[in-house]
Amino acid sequence: RSAEITGVPAERIAALAREYATIRPAGIRINYGLQRHYGGGMAVRTIACLPALVGAWRQRGGGIQLSSSGLFRHLDKRGLHRPDLLEKAKAELQKGNAGAVDQTRPFPRVINMNRLGDALSLDPARLARAHYRPRPIDPLPKPEEAGPPVKALIVYNCNPAAVAPDQTAVLAGLRREELFTVVLEHFQTDTADYADYLLPATTQLEHWDIHRAYGHAYLALNRPAITPVGESLPNSEIFRRLALAMGYDDPCFYESDEEILRAFVAAQTHERFAGLTWERLLNEAFFRLNLPDPYLPFAEGNFPTPSGKCEFFSARMAEDGYDPLPTYTPPRWQGEAGAFTPSSFDGSLVCISPPAHSFLNSTFANSPRFLQREDRPVLWIHPQDARPRHIEDGTRVRVCNQHGEVMLTARVTDAVVPGTVLAPGVWWPKLSPDGRNINRTTPPDETDMGAGALFYDATVWVEPLPVMANG
Repeated sequence: RSAEITGVPAERIAALAREYATIRPAGIRINYGLQRHYGGGMAVRTIACLPALVGAWRQRGGGIQLSSSGLFRHLDKRGLHRPDLLEKAKAELQKGNAGAVDQTRPFPRVINMNRLGDALSLDPARLARAHYRPRPIDPLPKPEEAGPPVKALIVYNCNPAAVAPDQTAVLAGLRREELFTVVLEHFQTDTADYADYLLPATTQLEHWDIHRAYGHAYLALNRPAITPVGESLPNSEIFRRLALAMGYDDPCFYESDEEILRAFVAAQTHERFAGLTWERLLNEAFFRLNLPDPYLPFAEGNFPTPSGKCEFFSARMAEDGYDPLPTYTPPRWQGEAGAFTPSSFDGSLVCISPPAHSFLNSTFANSPRFLQREDRPVLWIHPQDARPRHIEDGTRVRVCNQHGEVMLTARVTDAVVPGTVLAPGVWWPKLSPDGRNINRTTPPDETDMGAGALFYDATVWVEPLPVMANG
């Protein structure tokens, strides 16, 4: 069955299973691409059960890791996030004290940014689909329950015109005359081109911050290395000024970033942060978490589950609408069959779009040096798929599906498997030859868990452009 699903020969799968079950230590490293298809959540859940199955958690270097960010789960972040401000307003309403709450300011809807195209639509049915629904049992609002159209958008730390799925719909939303758009940025990005107000934001070199890690066990203090350039302000300061201008007078809106960070550090009481002080961070710039050596967190269980065990059968998953057992959920492109087919009967191909080597998603994608290194937006395609389509290396091709199309340059290579094409990204549309990028073809649908984006679950058709277009 695994060979049928993956296209990997059965004997190779069996050999891997034998080695994994017998070699110690046995560690699994998963990364952030695995979950970017419809069955990605269940894939991660199933793989995460393997170390417990073979006892790999008992050896140093064994187990599984996506990120080390879980080491920081005991950080008290309430002073940074302040959800209590919203809860305070809700409590006043529940007590019947409606006069204490400005009722012209409705409680916020939670919109899934992966469905930004739907969120910016004037169609109530599409706006309803944009509501965040992380579990299958979470109801989809009816169109009449979707709420009013989105009339204002503030964008920071993001370039959605380049990175969001269903790019055609996103750009249509950004072009709405009645949409008031504010962008906090360092550069004139594609998104900034749609801004009614473009506010200069500081870079990491210009503001205070504190960093958890996802690859090590150190908490790091980010001190400004230079004063803010021109009129640049930290995002936090812009929001503070905006809050005060809107009439909010909570004490937190008068605190500087440094004051907030000082209070945050002082609030840590967990033993992992024993010895952490503001003065120590100022002097040393980082703090290593207090962890035992060797660090074997799950050698005797101690999993964050109701039973404390690795739950192969999970009652909580059943309650949330999932299969309670590890299983296989096929990507959208595999449909109900869930079997590997190198090229489907209708000529479509699976398209994935990991970052280009010189870019970090859309970051650095405007650097002349890195642009020169990447040369042009390309599409990797296997010779077996290129040949019947009359595509050669260097051919300009049209990549399209029901969501949109983009023109790329073919790179014929056996580095991808037959049936799959790869478009390294994320190119800024304005810096691409045809003013588009591969997210024109990325569907707005969501993963099975957490409602993530399907960047690696698109189906496309690929055809050569006429000779004139290739000239």
